[in-house]
Amino acid sequence: MIDSSVIPLADLPASPREAQAVARGIARLFARNDIWCLPEMPLRSGRRADLMGIDAKGHVVIVEIKVSRADLLGDGKWTDYLDHCDRFYWGLAPHLDRACLEGPDFLPGRCGVIVADGYDAEILRPAPSHPLAAARRKAEVERLARAALRRQVVGLDPHCAGWGEG
Repeated sequence: MIDSSVIPLADLPASPREAQAVARGIARLFARNDIWCLPEMPLRSGRRADLMGIDAKGHVVIVEIKVSRADLLGDGKWTDYLDHCDRFYWGLAPHLDRACLEGPDFLPGRCGVIVADGYDAEILRPAPSHPLAAARRKAEVERLARAALRRQVVGLDPHCAGWGEG
C-alpha cells in the first residue's frame, strides 16, 4: 500500500478511470458548446489524441488529458498534436497543479486549459485559434468523420470490426 502522506496525491500513478472521467466532463462541456468529439482518435502522425472534435464552424479541436503531474511533465510528444488541430487544450483533473502550464515549454500562447471531473468541465484559459491550412483541415475532418461512422457501425454490428481497414 502506498503511504499518501509521503507521496503527494498529484504524483500518484494516474488511473484510467480518472482520465475517462476527465474526458467525460470535457465532452459534456463541448456538447453544450456544439463541439462534438471522439476519444482516442488515431492521427496520421501515429499519435493518438485523447479527444478530437469539430466545432460548429468546422474547426478541429484536440485535447490532451493529464491526471498526474509526472505524466504532464514527462510528455514530450504533445507538440506533435499541434499540426492536426486549429485549437489545442490541456484537459486536467481538478487536483493537478497547473502552474507549469504557464512556462514557455508548454506554449501558453498556443494552448488552452480545461479542468474537468466526471460531471462537468470549465475552460480556464481559452485556446487561441491557429488555423490549419484548408486542405489539412479537410483531411482531418474527413478522417474524424470516418472514424465516428466506423465506431457507430461496429457498435451496432461487431462483425464489421475488421472490414474496411488497410
